[in-house]
Amino acid sequence: MLVSLCLKQAKTAYIRPENRFQPILTNIEMITDTLTPPAGLGFELSEDHTMIRDSIRDFVEKRVAPTVMERDEKCAFPHDIVNELAEMNMLGIYHEEKYGGAGFDTMSFAIVLEEIARWDASLALTVASHTSLCSAHIALAGNEDQKMKYLTQLTSGKALGAWALTEPGSGSDASNMKTTAVRQGDHWVLNGSKIFITQGSVGSIYVVLAVTDRDKGAKGVTAFILEKGMKGFSYGPKLKKLGMNSSDTTEIYMEDVIVPAENQLGELGHGFIDTMKILDGGRIGIGAISVGIARGAFEESKNYAQERAQFGRPIGQNQAIQWKIVDMGVNIDAARLLVQRAAWLKDSGKPYTKEASMAKLFASEMCTQACLEAIQIHGGYGYTKEYHVERFLRDAKLLEIGEGTSEVQRMVLARQFMK
Repeated sequence: MLVSLCLKQAKTAYIRPENRFQPILTNIEMITDTLTPPAGLGFELSEDHTMIRDSIRDFVEKRVAPTVMERDEKCAFPHDIVNELAEMNMLGIYHEEKYGGAGFDTMSFAIVLEEIARWDASLALTVASHTSLCSAHIALAGNEDQKMKYLTQLTSGKALGAWALTEPGSGSDASNMKTTAVRQGDHWVLNGSKIFITQGSVGSIYVVLAVTDRDKGAKGVTAFILEKGMKGFSYGPKLKKLGMNSSDTTEIYMEDVIVPAENQLGELGHGFIDTMKILDGGRIGIGAISVGIARGAFEESKNYAQERAQFGRPIGQNQAIQWKIVDMGVNIDAARLLVQRAAWLKDSGKPYTKEASMAKLFASEMCTQACLEAIQIHGGYGYTKEYHVERFLRDAKLLEIGEGTSEVQRMVLARQFMK
């Protein structure tokens, strides 16, 4: 039985010396009920979620894992694998079926990203940015015509999407952007540049944030849909990065780009407000990728510790190694629960800004630490490209930076906690 004490007015009296430590509480209302879990609470995947996990895991192990080191070394974008994921409806997994999506939920999305990131975080980042940034912004703010024209292309994989917020001079301070959009008759003219754009060169549809009224600050930012091939719209060479090497990342440039008025995405001056909502959802994806990379580091370390022998026995029999692996396992599980809670809240239509930020912060920092421990367990071999763990570490670091740095997450959470 669960006993709840509702204390209205409690008076403490001590009747006799021998009872001085037995307070008498008066005016207490007592309620008893049977302890039952809230509806929907559970820690097992549904049959549908299990099927999705098993299906994508099988695909990743057969099609992604065998060539991941080669793609990382060559910085090669996996067009063929992305096309296969599109055929599996993984590029529109939680978007509505009437726009070509699979109609699943955010939990499914998180599961898919974890499974892909277990072997190839670059590929997971491609799926995440395409789905939860570009496509999601159109799904959130687009009108019916925009969704039918653009979202259907994105969910089917006929076009890859890019989302352009960050600029060379404005990262975390995104409201201080310099890219401008000026209305001229039946069109807008965009000028400026964006940096660190995922799918910058391989994308075909771009959501670009631009200032439409400088005097209004964040409320003077509007989103627009651009297409590859528009006059004056171009992209730079692929950026050379520490990790996520087979993910396409470039700078994009707009020089007097004429954008039809009907390509304004959402309300005028509402772009930054919509962006904050998009980033909330994107942080769930980053958290899921973090869990996937960390799980890879954990599994590779566990296997190596059982195989690598020193002083006549496997190093996994040494307590120092065991404790590293235990800490990794516990933290991965905790991060996954944070990610899945945020996904559940989003799917339930409940506020999830705080929970998404918590999941992203904890999972990303946990991931980097897990990868460092994995290299330590592998010793000198972990520092070479013969094993996966050095790549895991290189890929992991981005997750503490992208879609809001760890410092920004703490700012977000401070506001939430101090309300």
